[in-house]
Amino acid sequence: MHDIIDATGPQSGERVLVAMSGGVDSSVAAALMVEAGFDVVGVTMKLHNDGSDVPDRPCCSLDSTSDARRVCDTLGIPHYVTNLVDHFGEDVLRDFVSEYARGRTPIPCVRCNTFTKFRDLLHKADAIDAPWLATGHYARMGMRDATSAIVDNARVLRRGLDPAKDQSYFLWGIARNVLDRLVLPIGSQTKAETREIARRFGLRTANKVESQDICFVPDGDHVRVLREQLGADAPSLSSGPVRLTSGHVIGEHDGFARFTIGQRKGLPGGFAEPMFVVEIVPGERAVVIGTRSELVGRGVQAREVNWLVSPPALGAQVRVQVRSRASAVSATVVAIDDASIELALDEGVSAISPGQSLVMYDGDVVLGGGVIERGMRGNVREEKRAGLPILAA
Repeated sequence: MHDIIDATGPQSGERVLVAMSGGVDSSVAAALMVEAGFDVVGVTMKLHNDGSDVPDRPCCSLDSTSDARRVCDTLGIPHYVTNLVDHFGEDVLRDFVSEYARGRTPIPCVRCNTFTKFRDLLHKADAIDAPWLATGHYARMGMRDATSAIVDNARVLRRGLDPAKDQSYFLWGIARNVLDRLVLPIGSQTKAETREIARRFGLRTANKVESQDICFVPDGDHVRVLREQLGADAPSLSSGPVRLTSGHVIGEHDGFARFTIGQRKGLPGGFAEPMFVVEIVPGERAVVIGTRSELVGRGVQAREVNWLVSPPALGAQVRVQVRSRASAVSATVVAIDDASIELALDEGVSAISPGQSLVMYDGDVVLGGGVIERGMRGNVREEKRAGLPILAA
């Protein structure tokens, strides 16, 4: 693995736009930038309804916007709210509904980062003559080692230092040129350290509860959102068969959008070993269940691929992560083009779910990622070996 050093950032006095959700992480990001002597402007995005009827003040609620404003007051910096409701609806909410209707499991935070948050905030930064954008993500910026065979651009995105909080998995879709202007002040901290810094600055968000839900589904009921958008009689919310991988029908479900690959809850019982959702067939409204071994994939295909460095060559070895809290495993690139990639995994990976993100790493550097199209069982490496360059075969 090549060596990566911390990236250079803004010079003292330069203007930095800080994205502020009203949570402790973005609050501390702003505080650290102020402390370092930068000209800081806080901006909160209004992405959807205010969420005022939901407890624990989720992001984008009126309470959270108020918290962001009051933190800015404490820090002595200006605060603005930018309305991105229309963009969010087009880029994130519509995709969320469409993916579930296709029997897939989307990650709206990735879509938001890719198409709404960074893109639109950079436009806002340009409007206020801010050359830098800072966020409260637990990830880091680095500078490449000139001897690296894979990483070729000067500034690279790295994992957060604390594995328990690393959020680099959610950032693979941002435009490559964003890296030249991105600052990630808290990426080398733990959550406990972030809260301690917030207390040192006297920020009201220091002990604020961290939301674990999708921001526009704060009650955790994604089916409610689908029903509102698609109608209660939509195919994805209608009954269909539950069947084994053999094709034998063993029951009925009340909507395949209620299920995701790897799920155990809500399945018929009475089997000698635990059963899991291993496939969703939307054209037949079918939910297919199988054993743990039938859940394991040895290959994965992804589309909508975005590279934060130059793409790896056919036959290259990378580390790949298919869920936000899964461990990365080694893999070989067995097919690649401008928009898609196929990888043979060195070890079996459970619950590879269409719609989730596949993110590739070289050490702790994010190479790029894509949206999972499907996982594949069987020895993908042997099937594809004949097509690899001779040094990789």
